[in-house]
Amino acid sequence: MFKILSNHIIAPEIRKIEIYAPEIAKRAKAGQFVVIRVDERGERIPLTLVDWNPNKGSITLVFQEVGVTTKKLGRVKKGKYILDVIGPLGNPTEVKNYGTIVGVGGGVGNACLLPVMREFKRAGNYTVSMIGARTSELLILEDELSEVSDELYIATDDGSRGYKGFVTDLLKRFLERRRPDLVYAVGPTIMMKVVSSITKPYGVKTIVSLNPIMVDGTGMCGACRVIVGGKLRFACIDGPEFDGHQVNFDALMNRLRMYKEEEELALSLLEKSIKR
Repeated sequence: MFKILSNHIIAPEIRKIEIYAPEIAKRAKAGQFVVIRVDERGERIPLTLVDWNPNKGSITLVFQEVGVTTKKLGRVKKGKYILDVIGPLGNPTEVKNYGTIVGVGGGVGNACLLPVMREFKRAGNYTVSMIGARTSELLILEDELSEVSDELYIATDDGSRGYKGFVTDLLKRFLERRRPDLVYAVGPTIMMKVVSSITKPYGVKTIVSLNPIMVDGTGMCGACRVIVGGKLRFACIDGPEFDGHQVNFDALMNRLRMYKEEEELALSLLEKSIKR
């Protein structure tokens, strides 16, 4: 059992939680994730490690309440417990001094971008962060990302904050003027696909962090299959980070839609049980 140390809303339907998990906090590195299970009947879902405090023995996660498990997790109050937290899983980000790094985050992916850009900054890189959301109220961790970025650019679909348009538009405009040594993208799959298509003609190395369907997170179940460079890879043990120019994003998006009907049914059943 793992104790919830804090649980609060940071944007509409987006929560930030702190969990007491001392063994994970000791070993966590940027780019890694955990697999959580709220209760005995719950499914396992992957969540990227946003922060960790070895002295306090805590890890921090950020998630959007979109499905049954994330809604259940959102209802677990401070001082209560969840059943499982497994990790740290996945390969950590390869952190070194590349030169100039552009980090692109979309939606909740902004939270995943934070620890990576923090470590790149510590390694001596010049860091440029570009974050996007549908509207200003859904922008998260802007101040925290500003602290680890030499430059910070913001885009919102409705223009309520920063550039009006997609964060990928900002990237395209940036590449027309300057050539970074690395682009790192994390967020919705379609966003990472567009980022990779934008950087490819420029020959800029591009890393994406994939979050496909996962179950056990150890490579045993094979649920997280992705095609990279024409070969089958498991995101949980071979990733979660891959060369964006080699990822078959169309196959990945098809897999993510695989259980859409079942997810909608499970969510409707949960909502009905809450209303009773």
